[in-house]
Amino acid sequence: MSKRGAEEITKEEEQDEGAMVVVKEEEAHPYAFHVSGPRNVAKPNWRDLINSSWKDANYKRTVVACFIQAVYLIELDRQENRTEENALAPKWWMTFKYKLSQTLTDERDGSIFGAVLEWDQSAALADFVLIRPCGAPKAVLALRGTLLKGPTIRRDIEDDLRFLAWESLKGSVRFKGAFEALKSIAERYGSSNVCIAGHSLGAGLALQVGKALAKEGIYVDAHLFNPPSISLAMSLRNIGEKAGFAWKRLKSMLPSSSEPQAAPSDDQGIKDNSLGLKNWLTHIYGEKTSVGLKKWVPHLYVNNSDYICCHYTDPEETEEKDADKENVGPTNEQVAAKLFVMSKGKQKFLEAHGLEQWWSDDLDLQLALNKSKLVSRQLKSLYSLPAPQQVQRTQG
Repeated sequence: MSKRGAEEITKEEEQDEGAMVVVKEEEAHPYAFHVSGPRNVAKPNWRDLINSSWKDANYKRTVVACFIQAVYLIELDRQENRTEENALAPKWWMTFKYKLSQTLTDERDGSIFGAVLEWDQSAALADFVLIRPCGAPKAVLALRGTLLKGPTIRRDIEDDLRFLAWESLKGSVRFKGAFEALKSIAERYGSSNVCIAGHSLGAGLALQVGKALAKEGIYVDAHLFNPPSISLAMSLRNIGEKAGFAWKRLKSMLPSSSEPQAAPSDDQGIKDNSLGLKNWLTHIYGEKTSVGLKKWVPHLYVNNSDYICCHYTDPEETEEKDADKENVGPTNEQVAAKLFVMSKGKQKFLEAHGLEQWWSDDLDLQLALNKSKLVSRQLKSLYSLPAPQQVQRTQG
């Protein structure tokens, strides 16, 4: 009996040691919040009632990036069969007093590509945060990018190639799911209380979903990290634009076949062959278009060492800048986006494209002063249509 008891005690000790090893391994996981998460970000507390941390742009960027990281980890937790006890994802939203209210699933492979996180008032009350801090969104739709893991890599790469070929994800089942989810929470909480965010492929999806909703008059806050800026369609369009501009210049220098008249100058040729967006809008709405037309202003975060998103920093070409002076094409007052560029020098691609850089302590961001050619092109269609009736519904 004593021998058997000793054996049982030994087995129990071994099991306890094994459990401790498992706990230590989970604690030391590279994606655990306390290992790779932001270091100097305070949790919401009663002081936020006086001076909200969410009013700080750096704090907001950091927390939103953490929410996107949570979506990556939700899918990893699913793939690696983690339970609620050892899941990695929850810490990435619970720390900031949010809760998971919905996951977006790709019906093609069952993978999770997005999630809706909502303000958790009960968790906030536990830390004496009586009301939601000013600037904190009631709901955030976060969308992950490509995850190079067996169960999901096929569908992720499929959408990558779709964007590479057509510069659009509207044919993807993910676009429909994300659009419906964003519209739903915007109608429930009011668009001013909602945010959409994404990284890499997810940023491209978020940009298109936010733009589609803006066309319906619903303007939500948007934060896009390393959005894709390369596509075959864009390259062909660039070639076509250059060829078209060269033809217009050549045509303006040729003598007219009708009655003799002075050949128009280069600048005059540009003006005659292009209908300025501002003039067109003025013709429809009158002189005060820029005052009455509300803008959707997404926030884009790019790194020049990341070849996937670096083309967002390409400025408008000289001829387009000259045309802008004559009110040809969208003006800075009409097409708007806040473009933040990482200024850290040369970096390796994986580091430059990674999400973790956006909450690092040594982050050095600069707001781009030049007008981005790609942003102007992507948002131009928002301001070439009559302003839709804005939807603003609020609910306590």
